Amino acid sequence: MACLEDLPPPTRQRLTDLDCPKYDTSPFVTGGPLARRRVAVVTSAAIHARGERPMLPSENVFRELPTPLGRGDVVMTHISVNYDRTGFQRDINVVYPVDRLRELAAGGVIGSVADRHYAVMGSNDPQAWGDLADRMVARLRDDHVDAVVLSPV
Repeated sequence: MACLEDLPPPTRQRLTDLDCPKYDTSPFVTGGPLARRRVAVVTSAAIHARGERPMLPSENVFRELPTPLGRGDVVMTHISVNYDRTGFQRDINVVYPVDRLRELAAGGVIGSVADRHYAVMGSNDPQAWGDLADRMVARLRDDHVDAVVLSPV
């Protein structure tokens, strides 16, 4: 990750000018044992199925990643002057740890792996994430997900 002072001036200025939302509530909840939880991945790596339209900067959308999607069928369109894709190219689990979830489920550490996972473009304005998050949460609930691995990029 690059330091703020190492970024090109326009990028640095855009990032320092962003207002981050403040929330009055706490997102943390208690729940049952992990061995009974259904787990999904939410990543900001802007990954999606091969053949889908690329994610664009400042586009607040999410992409659904079905669990059976193979690593050769996942592409990344994340763009940033300070992002190195080498880790993703070597092991998709760096940004999308679905294989690790499968292993945890097989070992009984987690209850099950969700049928669908989600990706967003991480370099977006957080002020616009409310509606996006609500729509994603609705889908996670439809899949009976009660735990999420957040994979920020």
